[in-house]
Amino acid sequence: MRRDIFQAIADPSRRAIIALIALQAMTPNAIAEHFDTSRQAVSKHLRILTECELVKPEQRGREIYYQLEINKMKEIDKWLEQFRKIWETRFNQLDNLLATIKKQKK
Repeated sequence: MRRDIFQAIADPSRRAIIALIALQAMTPNAIAEHFDTSRQAVSKHLRILTECELVKPEQRGREIYYQLEINKMKEIDKWLEQFRKIWETRFNQLDNLLATIKKQKK
C-alpha cells in the first residue's frame, strides 16, 4: 500500500525521525535510543516512511541503515512553495502597513 507523504509527516515522531537521519544514516536501534517509545513503534514509523519513499533502507552487513530521500523532501518543499509566496506577500503588506502607521504617528 502506497501512503501519502503528507500523512507520514503529519506525525511528530516521524518528523523527529526525519530530522535525526537528515545528516547521517542510522540503524533502527540508534533511532530508537532518541525516543521514549518501543523499538517496535520506531520500526512502524520507519515502515511508513519507507512506504512513502521518504527514507530508504540500506543493508550494510548485518545492520540496516535508514537514510533520508532528498528528492521526496524536495517534493514537499515544492508543494509548500505556493504558500511561501502567499505568506511573503502578506508579510510585506503588513510591513508596509506598519511603516505607514509609524509615519502617521510622527
